[in-house]
Amino acid sequence: MSERSWVHGVHAVRWLLKQHPKRVRVLYVQDSREDARAVELLGLAREAGIDVKRIEGRRLDEWTGAAAHQGIAADVQPSRSWKESELLTHLDQQPKPALLLLLDGVQDPHNLGACLRTANACGVQAVVVPRDRAAGLTPTVRKVAAGAAELVPLVTVTNLARCMRLLKERDIWLIGADAQAERSTFEAELKGAIGIVMGGEGAGLRRLTREACDLLVRLPMHGAVESLNVSVATGMLLYEVLRQRQK
Repeated sequence: MSERSWVHGVHAVRWLLKQHPKRVRVLYVQDSREDARAVELLGLAREAGIDVKRIEGRRLDEWTGAAAHQGIAADVQPSRSWKESELLTHLDQQPKPALLLLLDGVQDPHNLGACLRTANACGVQAVVVPRDRAAGLTPTVRKVAAGAAELVPLVTVTNLARCMRLLKERDIWLIGADAQAERSTFEAELKGAIGIVMGGEGAGLRRLTREACDLLVRLPMHGAVESLNVSVATGMLLYEVLRQRQK
């Protein structure tokens, strides 16, 4: 059996069938699902000429690592990293304010996978990483991301500081996370077109990256621990963005 990349769950698979049906190789539906949502997905797949297979739930458990697949899973063509030019074109075509995540040298594939998963949950349009000294789209990243690596574009750039300047030219406000920042996350306005900039494990933001940010914020810390795992901190900051946007 050839290596698969999975997207599972009703919502994620529906989005993929509507937006990028050519990437779906096979749609698997648990044999016990006959409800309206399953029928809708089957119809979308057949309209696109996608092979559909009924399968036992235990097989989906095995293939997706016992994830909450809801009896729906798609075997998809693995995504590839975007180039900087593709990101800029994508942003120019977006009708809603940009929400980006920039990771300055996150090297642990587990952290990158977790960041991609949270980014998808919070509506991030793309995740930007530098080409050197940073994790890329490895099998471990895809596994930890639990399908999000196939839904959120990962943009690999040669020079992160240069990319940040190009984003600022498009009126995207860049907000960096720094434990020494004077302003708390809860004191900052995180609405409009923004990019959240997170540092790598241990070192945090590099000097050029920090200087390219429009604003630095810190997560309030009331315990003895001085710092958080980068994927945890990313999740906390992105959900504050989501809270402010929904409010």
